[in-house]
Amino acid sequence: MYVLLVSLIGYLIGCVHGSQVVSKYKKVDIKNKGVKNSGASNTTILLGWKYGILVALIDVFKATLSILLVLYFLNDQGITGETQTLLVYINALFIILGHNYPVTMKFSGGKGTASLVGVLLAIDWKVAVIGIGILLLFTLTTDYLVVGVLFMYFSFLVTTYFFFGIEPTMVVVLLSIISIMKHMENYKRILNKEETKLSSMFKKES
Repeated sequence: MYVLLVSLIGYLIGCVHGSQVVSKYKKVDIKNKGVKNSGASNTTILLGWKYGILVALIDVFKATLSILLVLYFLNDQGITGETQTLLVYINALFIILGHNYPVTMKFSGGKGTASLVGVLLAIDWKVAVIGIGILLLFTLTTDYLVVGVLFMYFSFLVTTYFFFGIEPTMVVVLLSIISIMKHMENYKRILNKEETKLSSMFKKES
């Protein structure tokens, strides 16, 4: 019962998309323009960094909110320790699934990067500091967000195993596979030297 409940909470909250909010406000179909992704990076490409940051913040904090709600509920039910940790990771998995495959967008959403940052922030500050630090380091070094994202997932995998053990780590393995599949076009564009660089995104002001 608890697995079903935390999964449902994660999925439904994950379906709330920052890009949908901005799309309606700006009357721009973010999903079907630019690189055709309903996430913060494509919003930045199309509308500039201010709207990209707004989308990112919505997608980050919906994930944090979902996990905090689940933690409050589980603590109220007296569920702690390893069981609580695994349920939180299951909630995180379904947040990303909701973001990537939302029923509100005909199961075609974003790629889950901002929401994963929100997950890290809610799970453990040490995991968050390492993961976000790795994301920034590799993104700024390579000038490609997707490279930073790849290494952030790798760091999440390692830190989860180190701090929480094998069962939550298997959830992160699933998350990593989903992310790699979602970003496959980005990797191809990097090889073809067609991927938009981070520095060029932030040159757009409007």
